[in-house]
Amino acid sequence: MKRWFTAFLPGLLALTLSPSASAQAVRPDDETLLRDWIRTVSSDDFGGRKPMTEYEDRTVAYLSGELEKLGLQPAFGGSWYQPFQIISTTCRPQKDRIPLKGRRRSELRFPDDLTVWTARATDRVTLRDAEFVFCGFGINAPEYGWNDYEGVDVRGKIVVAMVNDPGFYDASLFRGRNMTYYGRWVYKFEEAIRQGAAGCLVLHDTDAAGYGWHVCMNGHLTDNLALYDAATRNAGELALKGWLRDEGGRKIFDAAGRDFEAALDAAKRPGFRAIPLGVKTDAVLDVSWQVKETRNVAGILPGTDLRDEVVVMSAHWDHLGIGTPDETGDAIYNGAADNGTGIASVLLAARRFRELPLPPRRSILFFFPSSEESGLFGSQYYCEHPAVPMERTAADINFESVGPAELTEDVVILGGGESVLDRYFVAAAAAQGRYIFFDDDNSDGWFYRSDHYNFVKKGVPALVVENGLHPVRPDRPNRYPMESWYHKPCDEYRDDWDLEGTLANVNLMLSVALSVANK
Repeated sequence: MKRWFTAFLPGLLALTLSPSASAQAVRPDDETLLRDWIRTVSSDDFGGRKPMTEYEDRTVAYLSGELEKLGLQPAFGGSWYQPFQIISTTCRPQKDRIPLKGRRRSELRFPDDLTVWTARATDRVTLRDAEFVFCGFGINAPEYGWNDYEGVDVRGKIVVAMVNDPGFYDASLFRGRNMTYYGRWVYKFEEAIRQGAAGCLVLHDTDAAGYGWHVCMNGHLTDNLALYDAATRNAGELALKGWLRDEGGRKIFDAAGRDFEAALDAAKRPGFRAIPLGVKTDAVLDVSWQVKETRNVAGILPGTDLRDEVVVMSAHWDHLGIGTPDETGDAIYNGAADNGTGIASVLLAARRFRELPLPPRRSILFFFPSSEESGLFGSQYYCEHPAVPMERTAADINFESVGPAELTEDVVILGGGESVLDRYFVAAAAAQGRYIFFDDDNSDGWFYRSDHYNFVKKGVPALVVENGLHPVRPDRPNRYPMESWYHKPCDEYRDDWDLEGTLANVNLMLSVALSVANK
């Protein structure tokens, strides 16, 4: 890991890149507005903001109304909305079992051992004599000299792949703890499709994934979302996708008569070769599905002489809706921190931009994508059908779970060293009397887990901003660390939240956006 302290930067850099004082200053009513917006969008009235429900209608209508009140213009040809089709599927193995036929007979139990879904528009998925093949990390990465599929044919078979990449276990491999895109579960499915597999189960591990089994289960038991291709009915998708719990993986290896731990250890070393397990299944999954329309929301503030170019400020509006109750019986996943704080931050940024005495040179797009929680689908669709072409998009400043946060001396950045945005963040932090900590431990793959990454894949600069590690007042630590509320019904707004650091970070990102818009 490395730190870049702003004190070592030439004064000229800070002078030329730091934004105006008005962009950095916290206004007296900023916190009131931020709290009001968070409280509203995370209230029970919004039902957890699940796409393709009545609560989507309420959410997008509220957002477009707020953008209009702020004096912005509709971003999509006179409309606040960018509609697109998405398929929602719920899968359940018949009798909640997936049989295993190998040296020993066993079964995977749903949802204790695995969660499964499909993106195909079909009423039933049937797999006959489909063999399980352990393909290590499920990675084909020529630039790292690594191919878990070398010498094995997985066509029509079910790939079992470990989450993350080899660097998580050996710092000399890939990028060490700085996870590559190859470590993401989404990539595992993409590569399995390219290899012709019928299905892919990603083997969960809490440390390597960065979250517990409850996230896998709560996120995929019902209403799994995917972009929908009406021409093919998504026939090119895997018949079966899923997360496999550690206990489920052991069952498959036990049925094969193989040592589970030895196979995982071998997969972490160069030279590993995939292991056909000789375990087959006759699995039948009942599928309920429907194709509906969901909407991205955006407003735009036109610029001046560079108005045909744009800086995007984004925050996904969706969350998990109403789902599995917690121990208190609460079943509404309100999503106050994730991502009510992001929504409120973009609205606050829009208000602050509207208050500037002169518009910025480049236009500013205030963008609320749908369906981030289920796979970044709203931002994916936008980046394929942008309001302003990608080659004229200067940056994406994405607000993802930015609070509640205490004020810290530092600001953590993921994705540093990858774009020109670094220097803008360093200068903006210096203007606040803070410094940037460039964190190269992306072991949980956070850099790939929000909407900014779809912009990155199109060549648009973007970074991930997180709250710092060193509180200005150590006697006032953050009482709501992320692990206590992430993707749980208890992620609700509280009046006793400390938002001092949240507001500082919002102003930091606002300052960067203003600098990029004017340079």
